[in-house]
Amino acid sequence: MEPQEILSFISSRASAKVPGDGEVSLEEIIRALEVATSAPSAHNSQPWRFVVVKDPGVKEMLLEEMAKAWRKDLREDGLDEKSIDEIVKASTERSMRASAIIVACLTMDDMHEYPDDRRRMCEHTMAVQSVAAAIENMLLAFHAMGISACWRSSALFAPEAVRKVLRIPDRFEPQAIVEVSRGGTSSKPPRKPLNEVACLNFWGNAIR
Repeated sequence: MEPQEILSFISSRASAKVPGDGEVSLEEIIRALEVATSAPSAHNSQPWRFVVVKDPGVKEMLLEEMAKAWRKDLREDGLDEKSIDEIVKASTERSMRASAIIVACLTMDDMHEYPDDRRRMCEHTMAVQSVAAAIENMLLAFHAMGISACWRSSALFAPEAVRKVLRIPDRFEPQAIVEVSRGGTSSKPPRKPLNEVACLNFWGNAIR
């Protein structure tokens, strides 16, 4: 594969906002996880941990428990019960269509320890960045295999629900879920022009 072909392939990846109903094998998921764990990480700490949920019953329990936490947040936002029911139902039905849900977690076990809050916060951010890099590798791996995937951050808003259902110890922090399916509907939203997001030498100096 030529370099330009590789770059075009990477740029062509898009999130499957609507999962397909095609099956994705555990072997394919394991291959994507192997690619995910080749990502760079702070101090080579590899702070990512993954739980693959393929059992429909477990998936349903997970989504129902997360929905309880979401309903509480939506009520606090002032939404009426009818709107809450519609939002939660649509989201749950969408995620249930996925062949598997991969829960990405973070651990601080091998990160550096500091006595002050500033550096502790920096270490935690570095761990978050490392997990995010692994997720992106995973998404590209699924893309290479012709498998649809969508990265969602819902686990961040309902960590206790995720821990409860999947029996995750407290020291592991749920960060995201990735819906995996075959035949999902993907769309490529417009991207901001490079000059809006990149500068040369100094802030505000257009890169081109």
